[in-house]
Amino acid sequence: MKNYKIFVDAHIFDGEFQGTVTYVKELYLKVLFLDPNITLYFGANKLENIKEYFVNQPNVKYIQYSSRGSFERIFIEIPQIINRLGCTHAHFQYVIPFVKNKNCKYIVTIHDILFNDFSNDFSFLYRLQRNILFFLSAKRSDYLLTVSDYSKQKIAKQFNIKANEIIITPNAVSDDYFQFKTAKEVSKKYISDRYAVQKFILYVSRIEPRKNQNLLVKAFAKEKLYEKGFSLVLIGDNTLHSGLFDDINDLKKEVKKSIYWFKKVTDLDLKNFLNAAEFFVYPSKAEGFGIPPLEAGALSTPVACSNTTAMADFDFFNPYFFDPNNYEEFVRIINQMAQNVKNIDLSAIQSTIKGKYSWEESARIMLEKVILA
Repeated sequence: MKNYKIFVDAHIFDGEFQGTVTYVKELYLKVLFLDPNITLYFGANKLENIKEYFVNQPNVKYIQYSSRGSFERIFIEIPQIINRLGCTHAHFQYVIPFVKNKNCKYIVTIHDILFNDFSNDFSFLYRLQRNILFFLSAKRSDYLLTVSDYSKQKIAKQFNIKANEIIITPNAVSDDYFQFKTAKEVSKKYISDRYAVQKFILYVSRIEPRKNQNLLVKAFAKEKLYEKGFSLVLIGDNTLHSGLFDDINDLKKEVKKSIYWFKKVTDLDLKNFLNAAEFFVYPSKAEGFGIPPLEAGALSTPVACSNTTAMADFDFFNPYFFDPNNYEEFVRIINQMAQNVKNIDLSAIQSTIKGKYSWEESARIMLEKVILA
């Protein structure tokens, strides 16, 4: 039996929480579950952020990076690590090293290239740098992965790559969301006691222009949902300046006091927020996938979700499935949800998500089409 040694560049665990962290964590937890003989080497600066997820895993090793800058890490230190360990595979998010070891298979997951389709939300330099690096990585990798058919088609067209050469390892919802059996009222008390927030509308994801949180804040204020007893909770790091906080600061005091922003919360608190919310709103203009609305739906929380880009696949959220560029449609849906969400079959939505989005299936694809291929 061949001894598979996989190096995973896990520097994404060093920074803000994002979808790529969930992708790497859940994918490799399931890879190890399906094939515990594989040895994983995670490289990062803040190893404690990885170790909390891979406890009691004897075949998981940790490599402490000495470099602090991304250039030194990806182009100097990581090639040295791969050579020293004799890795059979090396997995990266978006960018692979320029120097390759001929005995190692290089895997890159490019989650999306949204900066091209929504160029107004990104600077020219941001787009130029990523187009060059992503193109080179896509062309030079042994295996090119992405997370949705939407991203697959966009990457194929942009980089002139045959679509059948791109492997989809879909994002999914972690098992612990379906296993979270805390009653709604218990979660509401939990959040009230710890955060002093009651009866809230929830949004979860990073704050940046394409995420379109401004639309939700505008509707919350204009429709005076605060007068109906609602608060608005936003959870996510402020990644790219979107003018969101300028918009909030311009609101009347009575509106501002009903809006809460939490940069980061624990996994347990996030589940309780999602479970306790009156409803969840995801107004993003563009996603390579879009995990947060699925996590809310997995907890049987009512969801209003954008229907653009990769999220077009989430039509099980109908009738609360909207065009984020249509303000009137968005307001109509938000008002409907604020008045009555009892006509939604939440258990059917939960079952659909559980059946359609499985990390175990993604790991099986990873094993069969990449690692063991």
